[in-house]
Amino acid sequence: MIETIIFDFGDVFINLDKQATPLGLKKLGLEKWSTQIDSLNFNFEKGLISKIDFLDGLNNLVPNANHKEVLDAWNGVLLDFPMYRLEFLEKISKKYQLFLLSNTDSIHINYFKDRNGDDFYNRFYNCFEKVYFSYDLGMRKPDVEIYNFVINENKLIPEKTLFVDDNFDNIEGAKKTGLQVWHLLKGKEEVIELFEKGIL
Repeated sequence: MIETIIFDFGDVFINLDKQATPLGLKKLGLEKWSTQIDSLNFNFEKGLISKIDFLDGLNNLVPNANHKEVLDAWNGVLLDFPMYRLEFLEKISKKYQLFLLSNTDSIHINYFKDRNGDDFYNRFYNCFEKVYFSYDLGMRKPDVEIYNFVINENKLIPEKTLFVDDNFDNIEGAKKTGLQVWHLLKGKEEVIELFEKGIL
């Protein structure tokens, strides 16, 4: 019987447009997406480089743009957070122990907070026992160490813990720890269908 649920954030609660940032950077003069950008992203998501170093790294690839333009392009990925998902989360938080585990960076989280306001931000965060962001932990999904960290720190029982994510690799990483999983298919499923689909 599931007692605990660990949720991903992007495309589970907040909608994402994963093409917006590449298109935004292209408009600023980026020739093509590269492994260099992936490396900058991964290092920033792990908190290994500062916001300024990250933006400088992107600016080197689009030298005719300024930091604000690069910042706007980077935040373009973040779309809306439907209220019905927050209401669903608040409802199930009364019955289950909930955690948030997200690969994200400080820029995106601060943008989410500023865009949605303190009330929404606090209502969302208050649904969780604890919120885990990759940039705070120095780890990111799908590496097994990040799941084990959350499990061990909270003394969770993997067989009684459900992990929900839209990313297949992240689901596979979670499986290695014994967590129960739901691979949520973006565009085909909604997190609010957790019960009607028989996941719980």
